[in-house]
Amino acid sequence: MFTLIHQEKHTKARLGKIITAHGEFETPCFMPVGTHATVKGVSPRELEECGAKIILSNAYHVFLRPGVEVIKKAGGLHNFVCWKGPMLTDSGGYQVFSLPLLRKVDDDGVEFQSHIDGMKHRFTPEKVMEIQCGLGSDIIMPLDECAHYPCTKDHAKIAMERTVNWAMRSKKAFDSRQYAFYDHQQFLFGIIQGASYEDLRRECAKKIIDMNFDGLAIGGVSVGEPSNLIYNTIGLVAEFLPQDKPRYVMGIGMPQDIIEAAERGIDMFDCVIPTRYGRNGTAFTSTGKVVIKNSPYIEDFQPLDSECNCYVCKNFSRAYLRHLFNAKEMLGLMLLSFHNIYFFLDLAKKIRAAIASDSLLEFKKGFLVKYED
Repeated sequence: MFTLIHQEKHTKARLGKIITAHGEFETPCFMPVGTHATVKGVSPRELEECGAKIILSNAYHVFLRPGVEVIKKAGGLHNFVCWKGPMLTDSGGYQVFSLPLLRKVDDDGVEFQSHIDGMKHRFTPEKVMEIQCGLGSDIIMPLDECAHYPCTKDHAKIAMERTVNWAMRSKKAFDSRQYAFYDHQQFLFGIIQGASYEDLRRECAKKIIDMNFDGLAIGGVSVGEPSNLIYNTIGLVAEFLPQDKPRYVMGIGMPQDIIEAAERGIDMFDCVIPTRYGRNGTAFTSTGKVVIKNSPYIEDFQPLDSECNCYVCKNFSRAYLRHLFNAKEMLGLMLLSFHNIYFFLDLAKKIRAAIASDSLLEFKKGFLVKYED
């Protein structure tokens, strides 16, 4: 599945390639998030134009609507969304645990009420494997318990131990192929939890690594903690991870966070930030964020980002984009979402080029000098 191509000389950063049944992609890579089986405001054709090679969807949301049986009848999630490349699905565990008033967790799994219609459902590790095998995604994630920041060590330990137990049950169900529905190969990643407690992270990493998953993910970061703690946790866990497995940090998405994580040896990233910010009128540019709805852009006929080669920056002015948002035209949020996706994918491309030439630290310095958060 994973091939290590190059190890950077001055950092832990590395270049790799992941091969799946639906294609291959280079790492480090950014994965646009299509929570409801769609990347909001950006079509599959436009994602290809932006350079996306793999996209992410969420098992919790598609389980609730339209339902796994509908997707099976469509021939799998790839056919349903008209995406030919690789796909990763998250277990939905984070979404379930974000519903504190609507869910009840125990050692066997989690019972929750749908945020859509209030119906009760139960996720167990085995059920989550059944759902994702039915979706047919290339990379699937086990059910885990994410402890929010801050939390007590006792709470973090219980969540970590549940994550380990559920990982073991998930792998057993996955390896049995009792839920296999398609002919193509799927890969299962393990998730490492432990909140901000170093000893819990070490313990969890060792146990998850010993289960021999196809890839390894760091969960429970970017859940409210400061940036330095996020980077410390990533660096700590990455030190334990084997060289021959892909490494995925779940849910980080600010440009500087992606560079820092890549520097520490991480291969895969995802976040809803590009489209969420785009829908709300904020664009990411080489000089920082631009809130396009603000008055300084009324007569600004420059491109959104003079260093960007995307369709939006080559064709539209800041003044026009501001007009679209203030006129509440849907084209505005679509164009900004397109640009932001392009920006993040292009950033990953530039990170890969810097790693290939052993100059990531130089690239990072140059990027941060210009970029104002």
